[in-house]
Amino acid sequence: MATAFDEIRPPSAGVIADCVHCGFCLPTCPTYSLWGEEMDSPRGRIVLMSEGLEEGSELSRTMVTHLDRCLGCMACVTACPSGVRYDELIEDARPQIERNFDRTARERLVRRLVFEAFTHPRRLRALAPAVAIGRALGLTSAARRRRGGLLARLPRLRTLLALSPPGSSEHPPQTTEARGARRGRVALLQGCVQRAFFGDVNAATARVLAAEGFEVHAPAAPRCCGALQMHAGDDEPARELARQTIAALEGHDWIVVNAAGCGSAMKDYPHLLRDDPGWAGRAERFAGRVRDVTELLAEHEPAARRGEVRLRLAYHDACHLAHAQSVRAQPRDLLRAVPGVELLEPRDWEICCGSAGIWNLVNPEPAAELGRRKARNLLDTGAEAVAAGNPGCALQIAAQTEALGRSLPVLHPVEILDMSIRAGA
Repeated sequence: MATAFDEIRPPSAGVIADCVHCGFCLPTCPTYSLWGEEMDSPRGRIVLMSEGLEEGSELSRTMVTHLDRCLGCMACVTACPSGVRYDELIEDARPQIERNFDRTARERLVRRLVFEAFTHPRRLRALAPAVAIGRALGLTSAARRRRGGLLARLPRLRTLLALSPPGSSEHPPQTTEARGARRGRVALLQGCVQRAFFGDVNAATARVLAAEGFEVHAPAAPRCCGALQMHAGDDEPARELARQTIAALEGHDWIVVNAAGCGSAMKDYPHLLRDDPGWAGRAERFAGRVRDVTELLAEHEPAARRGEVRLRLAYHDACHLAHAQSVRAQPRDLLRAVPGVELLEPRDWEICCGSAGIWNLVNPEPAAELGRRKARNLLDTGAEAVAAGNPGCALQIAAQTEALGRSLPVLHPVEILDMSIRAGA
């Protein structure tokens, strides 16, 4: 039967049938809020996937455009009263596009450049001098303030410059011994973007876990967990990176992640590798031991004393933490337990900031609009800083608050816990 989709893991007709088209997803969908177009809503995209399974259907440019516009934020999964697994549907639909649709040469080039750079931490670190020069010359600030000239005519370059991080020279040791009563042995995923530009977050994560009684191993492998490719439809490289990640980290009590997108992908390995007889079982067991760092800490009573950190702090829900992993209360509870922290809640917490993996690089203008909305809501809280558990969110929020004229520092929740534990020592 000829359909728009091939027979390699197409979207499930059974999962599609779970959608009753009630519309509860509409107010939470970022692209529906931007354009008000039914086909840019979750239920509209489910209709497109259903049509793609019909005999004689074709993978048209229109269908691809609306599926491409999905950020994969999974806010609809949180909102859906019927429990529709939209996350599985969109992650199965996207590889169909990459295999069966003829993208333009420009689209292919952009995606290849992103994957060849961002999933390789050594290559990212090699770019650090160029990033530093760009910041020194004021290009990063100019891009964030959306000034005219050449940058206005090159939106993807402007976005890359605006999101350029300051970098970090701090990294965790390969092994950090537990302090006090030993609670377990954990593997810390260093990641690709996180390792290259947010090594200080990895180092803080290792210190906090060790202070709470965990022996922390931070191996060099894997170089990347495959999240960026998995969420963008480049599934065979993602599957190979998933296997490498499982093989490298599965021999620990827990696998700890401090990047929401990575944690979401690793917990979804059983779906990604469901038809791989040699890895499906290992993926299931592995995923059951994956924890966001705030999730693991919340499962245990605090062992290290918390000192005061006086800070008015707005909490930002990273989509792949709040929606894809349902980790919402844990980071808030940990931060509220820090003496001196006043935790503030922005409006529309469930709406994506526009980062969404590589989405802000391939859709720079709508991503910037979503980023500005998020930044305004965070600034309106009167916060002195923002807590966010994902590197993409941190870069997006920092860029957009500066663009609005009031730059807010963005800290990972574990960095605040690290400050508190050091203050209490």
